[in-house]
Amino acid sequence: MLKCLYQYEVWSQKVRLQTQPKPQPGQPLLYSGTFDCFRKTLVGEGVRGLYKGMAAPIIGVTPMFAVCFFGFGLGKRLQQRKPDDILTYPQLFAAGMLSGVFTTVIMAPGERIKCLLQIQAATGETKYSGPLDCAKQLYREAGIRGVYKGTVLTLMRDVPASGMYFMTYEWLKNILTPEGKSVSDLSVPRILFAGGMAGIFNWAVAIPPDVLKSRFQTAPPGKYPNGFRDVLRELIREEGVASLYKGFTAVMIRAFPANAACFLGFEVAMKFLNWIAPGL
Repeated sequence: MLKCLYQYEVWSQKVRLQTQPKPQPGQPLLYSGTFDCFRKTLVGEGVRGLYKGMAAPIIGVTPMFAVCFFGFGLGKRLQQRKPDDILTYPQLFAAGMLSGVFTTVIMAPGERIKCLLQIQAATGETKYSGPLDCAKQLYREAGIRGVYKGTVLTLMRDVPASGMYFMTYEWLKNILTPEGKSVSDLSVPRILFAGGMAGIFNWAVAIPPDVLKSRFQTAPPGKYPNGFRDVLRELIREEGVASLYKGFTAVMIRAFPANAACFLGFEVAMKFLNWIAPGL
């Protein structure tokens, strides 16, 4: 939850940058970049504008991260013949990919609701009074498919990105462990560095499908009948390949510290659990 609070205002700018329409000839972009988007949001909507739609990810973030680390642990166990088997980096990548499949069940509807509320705040129109009202209206209009619109793109983002996330973390932990020492004895600064870099590598993989997902999830019904292929064609045709990296600066500003804190919290929690229940 602290990670969500810490980085949410930047995620809000990311979605606004990714979904802003191409300007008419002679007209400037609505937002020229991350800091311009931040400034205009703050001036136009106040501090609350930076946190529009936050309730949905706050509700889902605790179970999502629990499922995320559970999925990675399960992915590792499925590939081990014995509990102490050391996995290769491709195997760690595969375990991380399984984690991405698991989290999509929670992430897809949460991202759909969050993006719609953020775009609503940017346009000034008030169709949804909050996350619950948004979910109700989506279900009423299109059933469960309306709530889970963008699931395929969420999978395309989270499956490879989660593989990269966990593989990078484990790889850096091994590199940073002094000779003759155990990975479990890694110092806090080294854990923070490994976790932060894992976040950077994760988002380097995730940004292009994330741009497509944000566009698709906030588009009016029927705009993209062929799904992400239509979104991709439109973006490349109208704005070029660089458009797939919209929001890059906003993401990278917080990717390192947020994920450094996340992995440190995970390691502390695991040490505590191993202390109180060593045989669990």
